[in-house]
Amino acid sequence: MARLFGTDGVRGLANRDVTAELALDLGASAARVLTSSGDFTGRRPRAVIGRDTRISGEFLSSAIAAGLASAGVDVTQVGVLPTPGVAHLTASTDVDLGVVISASHNAMPDNGIKFFAHGGFKLEDAIEDRIEAGLGSAWERPVGADVGRISDDVALADRSYIDHLVRAVGQPLRGLRIAVDCANGAASDIAPLALREAGADVVVINASPDGRNINDACGSTHPEQLQAVTVASEAAFGVAYDGDADRCLAVDHTGALVDGDQIMGLLATAMKESGDLTNDTLVVTVMSNLGLLLAMRDAGISTVQTAVGDRYVLEAMRAGGHTLGGEQSGHIINSRHATTGDGILTSLMLAARVVETGRTLADLASIVTRLPQVLVNVKGVDKARAGEDEALAAAVREAEATLGETGRVLLRPSGTEPLVRVMVEAATMDEAEVVAHGLADVVEERLAL
Repeated sequence: MARLFGTDGVRGLANRDVTAELALDLGASAARVLTSSGDFTGRRPRAVIGRDTRISGEFLSSAIAAGLASAGVDVTQVGVLPTPGVAHLTASTDVDLGVVISASHNAMPDNGIKFFAHGGFKLEDAIEDRIEAGLGSAWERPVGADVGRISDDVALADRSYIDHLVRAVGQPLRGLRIAVDCANGAASDIAPLALREAGADVVVINASPDGRNINDACGSTHPEQLQAVTVASEAAFGVAYDGDADRCLAVDHTGALVDGDQIMGLLATAMKESGDLTNDTLVVTVMSNLGLLLAMRDAGISTVQTAVGDRYVLEAMRAGGHTLGGEQSGHIINSRHATTGDGILTSLMLAARVVETGRTLADLASIVTRLPQVLVNVKGVDKARAGEDEALAAAVREAEATLGETGRVLLRPSGTEPLVRVMVEAATMDEAEVVAHGLADVVEERLAL
């Protein structure tokens, strides 16, 4: 049976896969697991629940609050708040458990549920497995005065998070015009406020959520509107968030896209200069472009690679004591200020770097030259044998030898589909195409069902 939790919580089609019944049961099970080892003498455990702007988030938030309260947890619902805002509250207040109702960059019909433990960190796989194992099981329910209470506090949560963001900048942004695409999501109110309080002149688009328009042809997965508005408004640069604002992509003053790899590269060099890049190390995933790895090597910065998923980036950061990491998709974690990816914080850090240096974002981002990358999905194969077939392994070694230091190969079985992903980077697009499709043919032949 497939695991319920994916790389970022439980996610699926709202009211089909992610139902009120599931949310209720998850709340009760999570409460039992996450409070089982704590000392709550004289008080009840406390949880905070935030959500993005999807219409389904309203009933799912109510359902998970009911589950938590039924297990004796006092619940504060903070309404629409970015995922990193919930993580901040869980880390900075006397909250034992944080919950976010969001499907991030997915289309509106989807939704999801993810948890933060005390301290604001996402759950380890083993804890998620315990929560899943507890679904539907019998347990001793509290009664009478021992059940939890449910309350609302939107304004206080927003203020706490905005103050935290502005404090983190340490650089007034007066005179800097920034275009902002809020994806009609959780950043719609908070991001413009935080940037303006930091002194920026903000041009805002897609900040009118109606419960249905989140990520709809806008935000970090659809930067075309932002590119046009940035140029038309003569902004210094533009930023785009996803639905729950835990990721950020940017565009420079010419409208050219600046991806997560380039953002990490310029922030890493800035932090190395200031002495804030612990161990002179950047943590990335295996999907980061080789151009970033080469640029970091030339800048005297080491890189640590992890599996895909910002939770694995954070695990490596915590294990090694590193301060910066992230993904090409724009999940950037600065552990000096956050316990998870924070798109608004990232945009503030970018703005501060532009002001500090007096250079354009295009110039700063040029430290990373992205190598041509080709991704081929090979369907209808036995992905379980991808790491076992010696002929396939030999073909990969041969390809790597051909590419040398200016290219690389990555074969990844999909976690959700019966396919294998073949990713090749090379000095030229033609070379990447030839090597990628050649390896795809070998995958199709050797792993045929």
